[in-house]
Amino acid sequence: MATFVEPRVPRGMRDMLPEKMLKRRYVIGVVERVFERFGFEPLQTPVLELQQTVMGKYGPDAEKLIYDARHREGKEDLALRYDLSVPLSRVVAMNPELVKPFKRYQIAPVWRAERPQKGRYREFYQCDADIVGTSSMLADAEIVAMIFTVLSELGFKQFVTKLNNRKVLTALGEYSGVAPALLPNLYRAIDKLEKIGQDGVREEMLRAEISSETIAKIFDLIALPVNDLNAWREQFRAYPGGIEGVNELGQLVQFARELGVQPERLQIDLTMVRGLEYYTGPIFETVVTEPKIGSLTGGGRYDGLVGLFSKNSLPVTGTSLGIERIIDVMDELDMYPPDLGKTVVDVFVTVFDAERRATALAVAMELRAANFNTEVWYDLDSLGKQLKYASARGIPFVIIIGPDEAAANVVTLRDLQTGAQEQIARNVLATTLQEKTRRA
Repeated sequence: MATFVEPRVPRGMRDMLPEKMLKRRYVIGVVERVFERFGFEPLQTPVLELQQTVMGKYGPDAEKLIYDARHREGKEDLALRYDLSVPLSRVVAMNPELVKPFKRYQIAPVWRAERPQKGRYREFYQCDADIVGTSSMLADAEIVAMIFTVLSELGFKQFVTKLNNRKVLTALGEYSGVAPALLPNLYRAIDKLEKIGQDGVREEMLRAEISSETIAKIFDLIALPVNDLNAWREQFRAYPGGIEGVNELGQLVQFARELGVQPERLQIDLTMVRGLEYYTGPIFETVVTEPKIGSLTGGGRYDGLVGLFSKNSLPVTGTSLGIERIIDVMDELDMYPPDLGKTVVDVFVTVFDAERRATALAVAMELRAANFNTEVWYDLDSLGKQLKYASARGIPFVIIIGPDEAAANVVTLRDLQTGAQEQIARNVLATTLQEKTRRA
């Protein structure tokens, strides 16, 4: 006798039943259409990468979350894909003939051994769009404009994209005299300013052995008006990298507005820190402000990553959309179109009896040939059972072909949403359904 196996999935991973998949497909479809409207091409990379490809690219905290993967008899040390940026950099290095700028998007699962919580899973889809081969701030601004377009078309009303620059953050550390070894602690602390306030950040810095004098200089600097870039330039006059970062922020904002992003959707936030170590220039993060649900997108410029795989490095900028969180929020706020439905099936063809089964199958194939998603019943069950099944599935239309319909070469078309039904000649059934679905 077979041993019973408890059916379950690993922690932080999920099955996606059809109704949820329809919602995911809707969101991903909107995203893909916008990406392609901006000129981005699709790319696919393997689920597994060599460990040497992924290790040393994300920082020690992130790399603790990478899943090892190895065949029992395999000779290669492998890892499950942690993100889509490192695989992109490998692809670019392996294919130097790619026309530049190379604009690609990829929507695919990645794996991270994080503590599962609401909106955070160990297996989840990442949704990236990147531009390889240009240092122009117009490319970064186009990424920001694309984020604005995606969220607007999905129906989000209150959101803002926060902008900063890693060169500014580096200059912040230099200006305040923080030792290079303590910079990660500085960045982690100031990134929490909105959550824990100045007192909390000050305590965290003190615990990280950053002196009170240094902390005071940091707070004096970040108290400057974020939109007064001249004031920041003045403070960074001894730090060319900081001035360069401030200038890039100014260009990015100007270009984003010229690309149609509303000014209120942009916010320079010089305490915003993106965690991954490979960022080199502008960084951006989009948060929904009402209701407060955290960030939905994040990204920035990472000009050095391709150079880890090739002697010829290339500038890259891009973003990652939190598809999982977007879907969760849209579920919670019921943001899906009312006609999205519960099923992909347009029409259900009943089987009245054995004698009429061949006719039912022929009608089903005629509808499929006319591009209607059509399901047909398999067994000789009662009409009531078949109608109950179609209703439970959320199928909008049902075809009934009894003896009278078969003799007259017509079908009965029932609308399960309204209960209305009518007899329709078989030769105009497809066009009648097309008209009804257009009206719907």
